[in-house]
Amino acid sequence: MSFQTTDSKKEEFRKYLEKSGVIDQLTRVLVGLYEEPEKPSNAIDFVKRYLGSPADIDVETLRSEYEAIKERNAFLEREVAELKEEIEKLRGGD
Repeated sequence: MSFQTTDSKKEEFRKYLEKSGVIDQLTRVLVGLYEEPEKPSNAIDFVKRYLGSPADIDVETLRSEYEAIKERNAFLEREVAELKEEIEKLRGGD
């Protein structure tokens, strides 16, 4: 059995972040925040906007809308299957 030390896990993770471009993006956003003449009152919103994510999204609302759409889709899929079945029965009766 081989166990990775904490330092080697940290180094592996650091290499992953560097390879995937996360470190560069974080550096850019932090430099952008540092260079802002007037610091924003909400630094997290600044980071989100800088990285291209809208700051005013309500995740819970999106989740509930997604669930409602999923349920509606399942209902419509069942309805389509039932209608196809009915069409097949009608065709078979000719």
